Amino acid sequence: MSNHEEFRKLSRFLVTSASSQLTPNEIRQKLESLRRSYRSVTDEDAEQLALELEETVGIRLRTARALSRPFEPWLDKRKIGIDWHYWNRYRILLEAKGFTRQVLASIDNDTDRVLGYLENPKKNGPWERRGMVMGHVQSGKTGNYIGVVTKAADAGYRVIIVIAGVQNRLRSQTQERLDEAFVGYESGIGIGVTGRRPVGVGKQGMNQTPVTFTTTVNDFSKSAANQINIRLKDLLNPVLFVIKKETNILKNLIDWLITHNAQQLGTNTISEPMLLIDDEADNASINIRYNAEEVSTINRLIRSLLGLFERSAYVGYTATPFANILIDPKEYDQQAGSDLFPRNFIVSLNAPSNYFGAKEVFGDRTARVVQEIDDHHDVLPMSHKIDHDVTNLPKSLLEAVRTFVLAKAIRLVRGQRSVHNSMLVNVSRFVSIQRQVRNEIHAFVDDMTASIRVNGSLPELEALEDPEIAALKHTLEKHYGDVAKGSWDEVRTKLLEAVSSIRVAEINSKSSNSLKYSEYRDYGRTVIAVGGLSLSRGLTLEGLSVSYVLRQSMMYDTLFQMGRWFGYRDHYSDLCRVWITDEARGWYEHIADSIEELRDDLVRMESAGATPQEFGLKVRGHPDWLMVTARNKMGAGVKHRVKIALANRFVETTVLHRNSSAHQTNIQAVKKLVEHLMSCGIGPATGKKVSEGCLVQNVPIETIDRFLMRFRNHPHSPLTQSDQVRMYIKGLKGELDEWDVLFAGVKLETPRTLIYQLPGLRVICQRRVPSRGSNATTVSFAQKRRVASRGVERVGLTKLQRKEVEKEWLEEEAIAGRNVEGTKNFPDRIYRRVRKRPLMIIHLLAIGQQNEDLSGATPVVAWSISFPPTRRNEKAVEYIVNQTWFQDIYPDETDD
Repeated sequence: MSNHEEFRKLSRFLVTSASSQLTPNEIRQKLESLRRSYRSVTDEDAEQLALELEETVGIRLRTARALSRPFEPWLDKRKIGIDWHYWNRYRILLEAKGFTRQVLASIDNDTDRVLGYLENPKKNGPWERRGMVMGHVQSGKTGNYIGVVTKAADAGYRVIIVIAGVQNRLRSQTQERLDEAFVGYESGIGIGVTGRRPVGVGKQGMNQTPVTFTTTVNDFSKSAANQINIRLKDLLNPVLFVIKKETNILKNLIDWLITHNAQQLGTNTISEPMLLIDDEADNASINIRYNAEEVSTINRLIRSLLGLFERSAYVGYTATPFANILIDPKEYDQQAGSDLFPRNFIVSLNAPSNYFGAKEVFGDRTARVVQEIDDHHDVLPMSHKIDHDVTNLPKSLLEAVRTFVLAKAIRLVRGQRSVHNSMLVNVSRFVSIQRQVRNEIHAFVDDMTASIRVNGSLPELEALEDPEIAALKHTLEKHYGDVAKGSWDEVRTKLLEAVSSIRVAEINSKSSNSLKYSEYRDYGRTVIAVGGLSLSRGLTLEGLSVSYVLRQSMMYDTLFQMGRWFGYRDHYSDLCRVWITDEARGWYEHIADSIEELRDDLVRMESAGATPQEFGLKVRGHPDWLMVTARNKMGAGVKHRVKIALANRFVETTVLHRNSSAHQTNIQAVKKLVEHLMSCGIGPATGKKVSEGCLVQNVPIETIDRFLMRFRNHPHSPLTQSDQVRMYIKGLKGELDEWDVLFAGVKLETPRTLIYQLPGLRVICQRRVPSRGSNATTVSFAQKRRVASRGVERVGLTKLQRKEVEKEWLEEEAIAGRNVEGTKNFPDRIYRRVRKRPLMIIHLLAIGQQNEDLSGATPVVAWSISFPPTRRNEKAVEYIVNQTWFQDIYPDETDD
C-alpha cells in the first residue's frame, strides 16, 4: 500500500470513528496533524480528501418502518443475558470500513427490529415465523441480513441457511461476504477451520468460529458434508449453509438433513432452531402454479425445508416485493405446508442519504445521468435470434466506453487511485451474442489504447489529429464539461493509465471470468462486464460508473433488477451515466413511482396499526396488480379476478384504437362532451387557459359518465375498461360529483403541427411516438406506461395548494436524508393529496415520429384520470386477466 493510500485509509478511520460528528474545520485539523507523518501528501490531495470526508460524516440512515401481527416481544427481556459475540465482530468490521456512528446506530436498530420479529430461539417448539424485508436495489440488503444473521446466532439460532439467488456467481459472492463478516476465514475448497486464512472478523480472533458447509467455490454437496460426520445437534457453534436457489441443491440438502440428523434421532423433524434467509425472494421462490392443487418445485422445496425443522423462521429479502405480497396468505399444501406469504411481519428498510437510487437517476429529466440509445436497430436490434452476427457496435456504445475511460481518468485526477471501476454492458440474453459484443469492445479498447499510447502525450494540436483522441475530448466536453471544466490537459495525462488496466470480461454461465474484486483490494480493478441474466440479479459491480442496457423486458421486477447502477457512488456520482432506450426510461420512472407508493402506503398503515394481511389487501388493489397477476399465474386458459382500487391513482388509456370505426366513435365522444359542456354554460370557450391546455371546472358527474359510456376502450388497455371505471365512479357518488376536465394541448405551433378544431376550441395537438406493438389499427403506449405529460396532475390546483404540498414533500425528503434542494420536478402523485375534484384529461394525439409532418393527420383520442383519495372504505373494482391477455400486450416479453 502506498503512503498516499495509507494516509487516506488512516484519515478515514480517524474521522469516522470519532466519538462525535466532526465539523469541517475539525476534519482538516486531524488531516493536517496526520500529514506530518506523510510528507508526500500535497495540499490539493488533503483538501480533496477533506471534502470527501465531509460528505461521509454527513450520511444519515432513517430507521426502518414495519407492519406486524400481534406478537409477544422477547428480545428486550433477553438482551442483557446475550453475549453479542458475532454482532460485535461485525460492527467493528463495519467501523473499519468507514461506517459512521450515525449509520451504525441505525443498522443496529434495524437489525434488532428484524431479529425481534423472529421467534425467541430458546422457546420450545413447535413454531414458525414468516416475514419479509423490503430494501432498495443495491442498497445494502445483504449487509442488513448479515447483521440479522450475526445477532440470530448470538441469540441462539443454531442453523442458518442463506438462499443466495439462482446464479453461481451470486452465491459465491454471498459466501465470500459471509466469510468476511460472520465465519471469519476464507472458506476456499473443502470444509473445516484448520489451516484457513483469517479474513474480516477472523482477524479479531478465531474463537467460536461458525461451521460452514459451503465454500466460495462449492455449493452444498452431500459427500462433502459427510466428511464432517457429525450431527447438527452435536456441533458447538452455529452452522451456515449458503446455497443456490436450485432444485437439486435443495433436494440434496433436505435429503442429507433427513438422513444424518432427523432419522438418526428417530424423528421426522430437527429440533435445532433454524433461520432461513431468502435473498431475491421474489425470484424463483414464488409458487407460479395456477392450479390450487399444484405447487411449483422450488417453492415446494423451500416450504419442505422449513417444515423439516420444528422451530423455523423465514425472512425473504427483496427490492421488488409485489410478487411476494401477491401470495395467498391462506394457501396450504398437505405436503409442502403453508406458503411463503410474510404473514408475521413486513419491514421496509430506508436507504442511507448517500444512496444513488431511482430518484437520483430518473427523477430529473434535465439531469444528464440518463443517455438515450436510438442507434442500435441495425447493429443490435432489440429482438434478435441466437445466431445474430455482431460485426460492429452502435456509436452510442462506443461513446459509453469512451465515457467510462474518462470517468476513471477523472477519478485518478481526484486522487481516487486504489478503487474499483466498472462498466456494465447488458444487450442480449444469448451467450453467443454476449461473446461477440465482448470481443468487439475488446478490439475497440485495444485500438483506443494504441491511439493514446502513441499520440496522447503529443502537443494538443498534434494529438487531436488522431480521431480517437479528438473523440475523447469531445466526449469529455459533452458529458463532463461541468465537472471537469478546463481540465482536458490534466485528464489527458491520466488516459493511458486509465485505459491500460481495463479488462473486458464476459460474465455468464458459460464463461470462466470472475468478478472477485477482493483479489484487487490493494490497487483496484477496472473491468467492462458484458453479460445478461448474471448481471441482472443481486450481483454487485464495484465502482460502477457507466451502464449500457439494451433489453426489452417491461416487467417491473426484471427491468428494475437490471438497474445495477443503483447503489453507493460516493465521491463520483457526478460521473455516473446510464444508456437506455427512451421506452425503458419511461418504464423505470413508472416502476420507481409505484414502489415509492408502496412504501408510502406501508408507512401510513404502520401508523394505523395494520397487519401484513391488511397491507397485502391494500397492495392487491394497486393498478399494476393486473400485470403482476397475469405474469405470475402461468395457466393460459385460466382467468384471474383482480380487484383494483382507483382512489389516489392515475389511470389512462395506454392502448388505443386506430381503425376508422372506433376512431370516429371516439372523436364523436369528445365532440358530444364539448357540446354537453356548452349546453351547461361551461364549455371550453369559457374555460381557463393554462399552459397544459384548456381547463373546464365544476363539470357534473353525469357528463363524465356519458363520455366514458360513448368511448370505445381497447381490450388491451384493461385498467380503463369503461364499465369498471364507471362502476367505480358511481360507487363514490357524493365524493366525485364534480370534476375538472382538461383539454390537453401544446402552445408551440409549427407547419408540421396537427391542429384540430372542436366546437369553441382550437387544439394544437400533442405529438406522441407510439411504442412497439403499434400498427395500422392500434396505437400502443403500454410499454412507456405514459400518455400524459409529467406534471399534468398539478392542473386545477391553486398556487397555494401546489406550494404547500411541494413544501410538505421536500420536508419529507429532507427527513429521509435525500438531497432534493432546488428541485423543480415533483412527483405527480403528491398533488393528489390536496385534490378535491378528480381531474379528467382529454388528449387529441398526433401519432408519428418526432420530425414527421403530421399537419394533415387525424388525431387519436385518449383520456387520463387523476383520482383524489377517498374518505370512505372504497369498494375495489373487479377486473379479469389471464396469461393470454398478457402475451397479447407484451408479445416480446421473454425471461432469460
